[in-house]
Amino acid sequence: MKKVIIVGAGPSGLTAAIKLSKKYEVIVLERNDKIGKKLLLTGSGHCNYYNSDQDIKHYHSNNPDLIKELVNENNLNKVNTFFNKIGLVPKIKNGYYYPMSNQATSVNNALISECLNRSVKILTNEFVKSIRKNENTFEVETSNNKYTCDKLVLSTGSCAYPKTGSDGNGYDLLRSFNIPVTNIYPSLVQINCKKDKFNYKDWDKVRCDASVKLIENNIEIKKEVGQIQLTDYGLSGICIMQLSGLINKGINNNKKEQVEINFLPEINDLKQYLINRSNILKNRELEDLLDGLLNYKLVNLILKTLKISHKKWNELTNKEIDDLVNFISKLKLEVTSTKSFDNSQTVTGGVPLTEINLDTLETNKVKGLYLTGELIDIDGDCGGYNLTLSWLTGLVVGGQND
Repeated sequence: MKKVIIVGAGPSGLTAAIKLSKKYEVIVLERNDKIGKKLLLTGSGHCNYYNSDQDIKHYHSNNPDLIKELVNENNLNKVNTFFNKIGLVPKIKNGYYYPMSNQATSVNNALISECLNRSVKILTNEFVKSIRKNENTFEVETSNNKYTCDKLVLSTGSCAYPKTGSDGNGYDLLRSFNIPVTNIYPSLVQINCKKDKFNYKDWDKVRCDASVKLIENNIEIKKEVGQIQLTDYGLSGICIMQLSGLINKGINNNKKEQVEINFLPEINDLKQYLINRSNILKNRELEDLLDGLLNYKLVNLILKTLKISHKKWNELTNKEIDDLVNFISKLKLEVTSTKSFDNSQTVTGGVPLTEINLDTLETNKVKGLYLTGELIDIDGDCGGYNLTLSWLTGLVVGGQND
């Protein structure tokens, strides 16, 4: 029986192993001493592993027109069938899939158990130092041993969240074969903002619902709505993280990146709303007028910054009214950078889709070498989309001989 080696025992690697075990002897080499370090942290340990909304807009690549070659109905059907076959029982909340147990260990254990049931060998503490191809076989040298195989699958993950063992070693292995890798940037990560408007410590740890526009070179390119977290360095929260990959690409291409926040997006005409509210709450100070609309720390920051604390609505000048309305509904902050790979959930970038056979995920340059997961230049939004790519790419590689 021919042999396949898979480098990396993450979700995509184990998924590929399960599928390939039908026709190959499969060995999985994992650098860590335990399997699933990153998976077990997903969703704060609850593991949002899929999403029923599989609109293509949730996926991103430098070759966006090719995304549909991977993320399509046929491949997504295979993903859902796979969940059933390994015994994953979903608990679905607003389209978000979690294991019924609400524990990431259930997902990890399902993968490991299925691998062991199929006689897949998973070897830990095996850091891959180098790979060579000798005619039709590969030689894999690790920190402990040397292995040979007929086919090789790289499922090493990216350099996001390196404390889980993801240090970008896979990129080095790819470059040893002269396989191109695009620029890699942190994605799904917090952003740092220019501190020129107010003291960010005054709003630190406030969470609120808002709409956020990404303004690049003074042009709106994306909008997100959801919860944001105000921090002493800038901004966090899901809808902020959704923008971070684009922000990193823009900054690294010398573009000006700004976010525009509307803290009360459900109110269409905020100025008129506040006028009406002031007519109801007569002779109240602005703190009272805004109480119940915004977090008190945010209210205090706004009034302090605009120097209108302890004023009443009818005491404001027209300019002060406009400044107040704009601060609440059109606050623009310049983004200086994002947090690093240490904080990012994933990356944007990788091996271009044009360098891979998208029907099998075999690299164009090296016959018998396949890629899965974050090594490929396609990433997803928060909400289970990056794990979807793990399942999907593992199944595509594993299904090459179906």
